[in-house]
Amino acid sequence: MTAYQSINPANNEVLKTWPDHDDAHVEHALKVADELYHSSWSKGDIQSRLQVLHRLADLLDERQEALATIASREMGKLIGQSRGEVKICAQIARYYAEHAATFLQPQPYSSNLGEAWVEYHPIGVIVAVEPWNFPYYQLMRVLAPNLALGNPVLAKHANGVPHCADAFEKLVAEAGAPAGAWTNLFISNDQVASLIGDSRVQGVALTGSERAGSAVAEQAGKHLKKSTLELGGSDVFVVLDDADIDEAVRQGAQARLSNCGQVCTAAKRFILHENIAERFMAKFTAALQSVVPGDPLDEKTTLGPLSSKEARDRLVKQVDEAVAHGARVEIGGKAIEGVGCYYQPTILTNLTPDNPAYYQEFFGPVAQVYVVADDHAAVALANDSHYGLGGSVWTKDMARARAMAAQIETGMVFINSQSDTAAELPFGGVKRSGYGRELSDLGIKEFANQKLVVIAN
Repeated sequence: MTAYQSINPANNEVLKTWPDHDDAHVEHALKVADELYHSSWSKGDIQSRLQVLHRLADLLDERQEALATIASREMGKLIGQSRGEVKICAQIARYYAEHAATFLQPQPYSSNLGEAWVEYHPIGVIVAVEPWNFPYYQLMRVLAPNLALGNPVLAKHANGVPHCADAFEKLVAEAGAPAGAWTNLFISNDQVASLIGDSRVQGVALTGSERAGSAVAEQAGKHLKKSTLELGGSDVFVVLDDADIDEAVRQGAQARLSNCGQVCTAAKRFILHENIAERFMAKFTAALQSVVPGDPLDEKTTLGPLSSKEARDRLVKQVDEAVAHGARVEIGGKAIEGVGCYYQPTILTNLTPDNPAYYQEFFGPVAQVYVVADDHAAVALANDSHYGLGGSVWTKDMARARAMAAQIETGMVFINSQSDTAAELPFGGVKRSGYGRELSDLGIKEFANQKLVVIAN
């Protein structure tokens, strides 16, 4: 049976299946991509590639509703959030269409050896392994900079979102990209490993779990291939005693419940100053309890399902284990009965370092809440994590905010805002959250040959 099935998590209905691609199909795809890399399209004038991105941005805007509906039916994202995802994809395509040529201009270096500069060139075929939670955005973060640069991409999307993967590939082709520029492959992990080991592949980009990241990094390292990893997160949401509590609660609830909590940069650990903890908790609890579970295509729904039965069961097991080790359930703590993969918004307290949950990522609508006495304790708790992706600090004192942001060990910190993303801002983390950066000028240079040229004095 094929591993690639589109299943609606709101009712567990199988919508459609896609056949797996065999080794012969993979070899043909790699051959076409490699030939494209060696052609004038990849190595020639950038303008023809940027025209594709301009057209792709327009198509995304035109097809927003259709694409959003596919995503919501396939992985359970609320329809409004799916529209927002398609919108940011269009913005990313347009951003690189407008700025890539500037980013790739030669950069001069002052040297006693003579006139020197660094040029930016494509390196070859890239393999992308991407997750289901943002089924278009994750692909666009890889496609846009690499298409502008000239690197063909072979993409293995998550098994649960084949319709999104197929739709995205067709849209890229319709935008004018030649065969091989972006190829969707319905393949196994073993086939991914074989691709990484092939001499025609020069890099691999992965967004996903620690387990997947470790496996890909091991294979890339074994074959000396450049890799970037964007893995999990257990982001902090620090609310200090001078914060705007109402706004912090409003955005905190959004940050924990958006995409049913299935976001790597979602607020997961809420660290509250003791002076405002009781007030924040009362309002935060009310906000989480006010959600309306239902069909993600219904505009009135404010909590969709988890992406799959497996995702829901994994969350049930995590929460049960946390409670067994001493955590206290303030609200929620159980799956929602009935058809579909729904889980109650949940708040856990009394979490200590000897509880497995203390260091885990909860990929669902589960918030951990901690109370601290001062800024020093907040930073210490924030940094007591295996992860380091993003974070949020809430205070009216900007000097205090800057000091705390500088001390938190993550790749991104937002002040008086939940974590967010934009085409012009670099995205990535440290520790077990991975390495490398996507988006902005940094993202387009991850898989570039940064070639030094010197004319001697």
